[in-house]
Amino acid sequence: AADKISLIPQDFFAELCEQIIQHLNHKIPGVNTAELYQRIQASGIEINVGDLAKIANIISFLFSTAARNNLSTEDLVTTLGNAISTLPKHALQVIRHVWNEQGKSINVSEDARNMATVGQFVDIKWKLGVAMSSDTCRSLKYPYVTVTLKVADPSGQITDKSFEMTVPQFQNFFRQFKEMAAVLETV
Repeated sequence: AADKISLIPQDFFAELCEQIIQHLNHKIPGVNTAELYQRIQASGIEINVGDLAKIANIISFLFSTAARNNLSTEDLVTTLGNAISTLPKHALQVIRHVWNEQGKSINVSEDARNMATVGQFVDIKWKLGVAMSSDTCRSLKYPYVTVTLKVADPSGQITDKSFEMTVPQFQNFFRQFKEMAAVLETV
């Protein structure tokens, strides 16, 4: 991972670390590596989105473990030990700075440590489409609804999950949401 970290400019790496700290503090639902990946690509740097997600997981693990063990900035840097020789200098500077500034703010409660983790819903988008024809059928005129759910997995990575439904399926889906809303109003 250290060789992949060296590909990421300091400002983008700092932003990634900041988002991870915010996620660990429950201020944002997750780290949007897809959006960060697009901006890194736009700046002309070639890195794989999967590698960026792995780096985010490693840094998240590093910060959460350091918070659990109440490590000071110097303890964190010392604990990195062998990694100091392989991690790029700019990455170490960012980790040191971010941990020094915000590391103490991470609150890892005992309940949070023992709680089973599940993904967190972030956003939903939908669009209505009509399939007019295909190479096997000249006249379809088939309406469908495409739904995209934005979900933050337990590690904080934000991913999009898309699926299509027929209009009756979407109407049933909508009815179920209305039922959930009605039940929530009684709580």
